[in-house]
Amino acid sequence: MKLTFIRKTVLSGNTNCPSLYRTDRDTFIVQGWRVTDTEALAQLEIPPHETVVEVPVDVLAEVLAASAA
Repeated sequence: MKLTFIRKTVLSGNTNCPSLYRTDRDTFIVQGWRVTDTEALAQLEIPPHETVVEVPVDVLAEVLAASAA
């Protein structure tokens, strides 16, 4: 799988987290903060083979802006 970096949050400083990548399989890879809030997790049905991450709005706003252009 080939990844193409799209955007990282301005909150990341010198790291690349959270970030968004596009794959050559017509999917996206999301690198984010692991969700550990038990109240939030209780609202989701997460199968054992999946996980949930939190991503700041500025990362997704970049995707929306690019898709509108």
